Amino acid sequence: MADKPSYLGMLNAIYMGEQRGYEYLSAWADVTPDPDVRAVLRKVALREGEHALAFAKRINELGFEARDDGPSAEFQRKLAIVTSDDSDLEKMDTLGYNFSDPAKPSDEGDVFVNMFRDTTIDIQTGELLGRYIAEERDTGRLLRSCYGILCERAQSGIPGSDPSTDRLAGLEAKVDAVCRGVEELRQIVCAQTMPAPS
Repeated sequence: MADKPSYLGMLNAIYMGEQRGYEYLSAWADVTPDPDVRAVLRKVALREGEHALAFAKRINELGFEARDDGPSAEFQRKLAIVTSDDSDLEKMDTLGYNFSDPAKPSDEGDVFVNMFRDTTIDIQTGELLGRYIAEERDTGRLLRSCYGILCERAQSGIPGSDPSTDRLAGLEAKVDAVCRGVEELRQIVCAQTMPAPS
């Protein structure tokens, strides 16, 4: 058996995180009524799934097997949020995707900064980590942009930003149609009950 790399645990943690991300983002994409949000979620979910497979493959190439501890309570919480009847904006707020655009890049709070502190990382793993980090940062930009658009829609009252508003508008349209039908029926009944001219 190969010597266990010091960074194997990090690779496995990324594998599990990306696999769970793929699962809950795909579930969210399946239920969102907004085609623009769906497109962003599908793109991000596919990236997450690809990352999971790439890290599992790299772990295998290093002579080990990716270990999956199963869905955590946090994953179950996220899955419940994304499959709820809440609006996409509410889901983003609850999940913490309501981040603001940083004024300037900063290492503070960046989870990726410490990944390359391990100087024993081999070239192939380093390449994989570099691509992963670049794509994760782009994913942050995509989600930030999506959140901003949803906020703008909500503030301007654009339909599609709040499913409860859309449902209410649909009900109002149906009630209006029923009222028109009742009025037409009233006119027909009135016409039939009027005495015929002699």
